[in-house]
Amino acid sequence: MKVLLNTADRLAITLSTVCMIHCLVLPIILILLPTLTSTAFFSDERFHTWLLYVVIPISAFALVSGYFHHRNLFVVLVTSIGMSILVLTAFLGHAVLGDKGEVIASVFGSVLVAYGHIKNFKSRKQRSQCQ
Repeated sequence: MKVLLNTADRLAITLSTVCMIHCLVLPIILILLPTLTSTAFFSDERFHTWLLYVVIPISAFALVSGYFHHRNLFVVLVTSIGMSILVLTAFLGHAVLGDKGEVIASVFGSVLVAYGHIKNFKSRKQRSQCQ
């Protein structure tokens, strides 16, 4: 079970990083290589939505399982806020926040999710060493 939880945290951190890279680098790539706009799946607005379909279950599993080990509500709160920001940004971001606001909110949400999973991983590890 420990390996599965560690893998879930690491995967959530990796996917949050992919989201950040996507948000920060994609606009530059599309300016430099405009032909990718019509062909790349990654340039599609739905990319964030599809990424969330993967991130949410993995994050929820890692957080709930981690909470039962370490009882650190701060970890759950930070990560939940990050996931909420990502969900709201994916569904409302472009229309409500505009291009720059969407990128800022997505990056901020991804940072919170990654930070929460790093804290979840460390809290679980610390709790296991104390027992």
